[in-house]
Parts: sequence; structure tokens; C-alpha cells
Amino acid sequence: MHSDYLSNIAAISGSQMILRDHPLLLACLIVFGFSFLVQAFYYIYYFLATARYKPADNNKKYTPVSVIICARNEEENLRNFLPAVLEQDYPDFEVVVVNDCSEDDSYNILGDYLKKYPNLKVSNIIKDPKFTHNKKFAQFIGIKAAKNELLLFTDADCRPESEKWIAGLVSGFNDGIDFVLGYGGFFAKNGLLNKYIRYDTLTIAMQYLSFAISGFPFMGVGRNIVYRKSFFNGTSGFTRHLHLLSGDDDLFVNENATGKNTAVEFSHASHTRSAPSQTFEKWIWQKKRHLTTAPLYKARDKFLLGLESFSRLCFYILLAVLLFVPGMLWWALGAFLFRLIVQGFVIKNAMIRLKENNLLLYSILFDVISLFINFGIFVSNRLSARKRQWK
Repeated sequence: MHSDYLSNIAAISGSQMILRDHPLLLACLIVFGFSFLVQAFYYIYYFLATARYKPADNNKKYTPVSVIICARNEEENLRNFLPAVLEQDYPDFEVVVVNDCSEDDSYNILGDYLKKYPNLKVSNIIKDPKFTHNKKFAQFIGIKAAKNELLLFTDADCRPESEKWIAGLVSGFNDGIDFVLGYGGFFAKNGLLNKYIRYDTLTIAMQYLSFAISGFPFMGVGRNIVYRKSFFNGTSGFTRHLHLLSGDDDLFVNENATGKNTAVEFSHASHTRSAPSQTFEKWIWQKKRHLTTAPLYKARDKFLLGLESFSRLCFYILLAVLLFVPGMLWWALGAFLFRLIVQGFVIKNAMIRLKENNLLLYSILFDVISLFINFGIFVSNRLSARKRQWK
């Protein structure tokens, strides 16, 4: 026992001598400790908010809702998913589908649905070679066509998780709320790519939902978001970012949402699910398109998001370094295990709240991989010119 005590003292003394003789190594240890504390703060203070969150007990008034869906060449998705939107259990709602220059059978499918569903309204945009536009123009047409104050946006490839989707999502509205942010996940399928896509979607939701709960809303997803028509008309709308492929959801929220006018709703009944990309190349292209908007976020939001990613990168790099420094092994492993336990607890609770399965073990690997994928996409977007496309 006495010899073990002396050995521990000697090891600590040896570590102190190494750090004193190598200031660069001491700097690495300080940065590692700071990165560890930052990561712990984000997980415990911010990301755990999705597990702690309890919605306010609002009076659930049945306010009329307009569901807006923009579709281009989506005949299969309209056939498979639109009935689940049209048949919602909600007393007063319409569904506005903007058929944007489709060249497939969307026109006839929507024509058949018009005969069956009196709550369906269709706006057709005819293709004009002299006038090209992106999805924001189609959404603007949908907003103008909508007759109700509450506008609920989703995509043609999305299916509501339940017939209470509209009721659940708009339940967060009261007189002071202009935005309600929902969760849009992807269907679970076999394969590592599907798991990574769902993990990526889960962690993004942890960010935008927890930040909104904490009073810092910075984005929403166009697959599942509601805002007031009067509020949209009272702003510049999509004008400031009309030239970008994306931004109809996240940049509009980033510019106009505040801690006071924004609520979240992620009960299971209010989720939507979409078909995920089948190939890594297609998913990368979609991810690149979505990330084109990040440089236009408010400085506060870029700092909060950038600090999390940067501290995570520093944590992993310096962890790998300190594991090979005498006397630092157990300190480094202890920090790693503590973060791993906290991370696992937070992600598991988020999986339960957002109804995602079989991602916990994969999250350990994906947590590292996502850093390199996102950084590569960010660099690629900065270096390459981006073409204007609808979706």
C-alpha cells in the first residue's frame, strides 16, 4: 500500500516536471481542459433541454390552418403521402399544393384529389423558359394563395406521423407566438448511410430545438414549421436571400425569430418523416445546399454553433495527443469517459423524445466523423460556385 502511494506521488511529480519542461504540452493540456468544459456545458445546459422541456399549458384553440406544400415532379410522393395530410383530424384546415412546373403526372394526380378532397387547393406554375425561379417563389405563391392566418409548411416527400399532426404542431400558439418549430425526421431503413442521416438529423434538431428553448432560436426545418401569415407579410420575407437555393426555413427564422415569439413542439404526434437519400453522393449534395445558408446566420448563432464544433475538434485531437503523454493517460481517459456518459445520456433522451431508434452506439463514431464531413462540405461550398436549382 505504501509503495503504491509512493508510486502515485512519483507519477504526479513526473507529470509536473514534464509539463514544466514542455510549455507546448502544458498549453495542450489547458486547451484540452477548456474544450472539455465547453463540451460539458453545451450538453448539460443546452442539449439536455430537449429532455427537460415541458410545453406550456396553452388553451388549445382550433385556429384555422393552411398547410403549404411545394412540389415539382413529385407524382409518387403526392400519391403516397398527400392523403395523410388531407385526412388530418383537425376541424378547420386547407392544404395548398403549389405544382411548380412539374413534367410528370402530378397535374392529373392533383386533379383526382381535387374531386375527392374539398379542403385541397392547387396552384399551378407553368414552365416559362424566359423565367427561372427557385423554391422560394413557389412558396411565396402558396403563401399568397393561403386563406388562413397560420401557415404550416411541409414537403411533398413528407408524411405526418399521426392524424393529430396539425393539432399537435399548432397547439403551441398563443397571442405572443409567431413561430412554432417542429421535428422532421427520416424513415428508418437498413444500412449505415440511413443511420448516419438520421443521426445527423437528430443532432441538428438537438441544436435548433434546445437553443430555441433556451431563448436563442436560429433555424427551423421546412419539413415541419408553422408561422403566421400576418407576420410574414410584415417582414421582408425571403427577399434578402432570394438568390440562395435554401433559406426559406432557416434564414427566415434566423432573421425574425426571438426567444419571446418562438415556441417548439416535438411531441410524437407532431413529427413528420421523409424518405432519406439512397446514395451518399445525393445526400452530400443536399447537405451542401443546406449549409450554404450558415455563413448568413447572425453573429451570435455562428459563434454558438462554431464554438461547439471547434471545442469538439480540439477535444478529440488533444485527447489523442495526451493519451501518449506519461502521467496524462488517466486524466485524458477520465475526461473522455465523463463526456461519453453525458453525451450518451443526452442522445438517448433525445432519441426517446424524437422517436429515433438504434442510434446510440453509432453516435460514438458519428460524433467524430461528422466533424470531418461538415468541415469538408463547408470548405467545398466556400471554394466552389453554386448553381441555382429548385431543390
